[in-house]
Amino acid sequence: MDNRPSRHLLVRIRSSRCEPPGQRRLPKREIGGARVRIGLLTEGGYPYVSGEAGLWCDRLVRGLDRHEFDVYALSRSEQEEAGGWVALPPQVGRVRTAPLWESVDDGIVHGRRARRRFSECYGELATLLCATTPGSPSAAAGGKAEEGAGGQSALEADRFASALYGLAELARDEGGLPAALRSETAVRALERACRAPGAHSSARQARVPDLLTVAARLERALRPLSLDWYEDDDLGSVDLCHAASGGTAALPGLLARHFCDVPLLVTEYGVRLRTHYLTEPDSSPAIRSLLASFHGRLAAETYRRAAVITPGNTHARRWQERCGADRAKLRTVHPGMDATPFAQAAESPECADPQTLVWVGRVEPAKDLVSLLHAFAEIRRAEPGARLRIVGTPSGPEGAAYLAHCKALAAQLFPDEADGPHAVGRNPVAFEETGGPELPTRADAYASGALVVLSSVVEGFPSGLVEAMFCGRATVSTDVGAVVEAIGGTGLVVPPRNPRALAEACVALLRDPERRDRLGAAARARALELFTVEQNIAAFHSIYLEILSRTPVRRVVLDETGEPLPFAVPAEAHVPGRWSDPAARGTARGGPGSPRSAPGWATDDPVRATARATVPATEGAAL
Repeated sequence: MDNRPSRHLLVRIRSSRCEPPGQRRLPKREIGGARVRIGLLTEGGYPYVSGEAGLWCDRLVRGLDRHEFDVYALSRSEQEEAGGWVALPPQVGRVRTAPLWESVDDGIVHGRRARRRFSECYGELATLLCATTPGSPSAAAGGKAEEGAGGQSALEADRFASALYGLAELARDEGGLPAALRSETAVRALERACRAPGAHSSARQARVPDLLTVAARLERALRPLSLDWYEDDDLGSVDLCHAASGGTAALPGLLARHFCDVPLLVTEYGVRLRTHYLTEPDSSPAIRSLLASFHGRLAAETYRRAAVITPGNTHARRWQERCGADRAKLRTVHPGMDATPFAQAAESPECADPQTLVWVGRVEPAKDLVSLLHAFAEIRRAEPGARLRIVGTPSGPEGAAYLAHCKALAAQLFPDEADGPHAVGRNPVAFEETGGPELPTRADAYASGALVVLSSVVEGFPSGLVEAMFCGRATVSTDVGAVVEAIGGTGLVVPPRNPRALAEACVALLRDPERRDRLGAAARARALELFTVEQNIAAFHSIYLEILSRTPVRRVVLDETGEPLPFAVPAEAHVPGRWSDPAARGTARGGPGSPRSAPGWATDDPVRATARATVPATEGAAL
């Protein structure tokens, strides 16, 4: 008698299936009407109210109302789930959610054969994590000629993929792996890999607390392996998986491609590996090394299997190429932002105070307000009537402490000037928040000043800077992240952590109102051309159709009468993949000795062989 639990019991991990009330299921893929069914994969975002990428995803779904969306959301915290969902449009046919934050006790007892399979797959995964970290600057710079851009060979990439999909198949057969991934077997496998000859030096430093932390973090990252989403009536029934970020959010898309051959599109406005380096500064070297290795290898596998990768800017694109992304798959799609709330500020430039500088954003150390305050001290010496408005809310406890420090520094640098020729009766630096009677919205904050300043030392895509451009304001920014790409030649850029250069640039624009007006007008024109919701939606609509035009239809396509539709499968669907390239044979997957060198593994991305002919020359040469 087989006592193994059914894989349909995976709902005990609290993966919930929700049909939004009053919404009907739309037909599946219709070639003539260009309607497709898209599985939107998110982590800590849409459809939750407090999600990071919620606004962007909501605009995408609402803009592409001719398509049907099924949302598969991974939540990061209990507070996120408690906040509820945003109002969903009619084209969202189904929402499935699963938590990453709570401990899961699946109650599954694995047999001897399953335990052996788990030990082999997890041991292989741990061995690879203890090798040189792929994606790190040292690995990428020191990679050999036969290695990929991420510092790992094709054979290592295949070994990681075999271990990952082996765990996924085991989870599907046995009903889940959460307990196994947190078990003593997993910790001992990590310990053996760290102590083995050839392990990375930082991995050899791992102690028991480090191993326990890494095992727990890996279990959380690999929890999508145990979900019941990969059936023919779930992700297997969609025409395309669209991951709103890399990392764990893209893992369900990888499994849908592995089990059901569903094409995968990956959009990254912030690369997960870069986020790991920025958010793990206080962890031990062993924890940072092992987790960076996992995120780097998972990113490389995601990029290898994705049909198309859409970075939000050149900065993210460089990181993706460093992690092994093929340039032929890359399409830069800038974030889409709504310009309507900022139109009035752009049309009323006379409302701005010509002596006021404005900073808008989240208050946190990465924004380097300390340098801005020191720069403003020099600006005041050159222009005694200048004022600075810092508009923003603190980001968590660390941000609150940083805000208090900045207020104390401002009080020290600029004592109240009630006396003197330029007395204003208050400190020239004002710390404010939007939502009050004076500054109801962010647009009002930008409109209050003649010059917008960005002083960050770390930045991804500067959405606040784009908002200032929509308002027609001249900007002075630090050269970090995608700042130069965003503003082009419509603003002044100075080195980060350089208060004197920042002050000189601000003084130059304060003293030249005509130049400010020219830069502001040019900035608004650039923002309206590149960063609107309309251009973002049009780009993704085109990419959806491009991917599907090269993807074989996995089901019979019916017309309106229910009869099979002739010629529903386009000719492009039969274009061979990477195995048609003679140069790739024998080496693409590790050579003849590779575990995947047999013809049975020749089911790679159908877009790979033809994508190079469709990419504009400027796109491939952007870097």
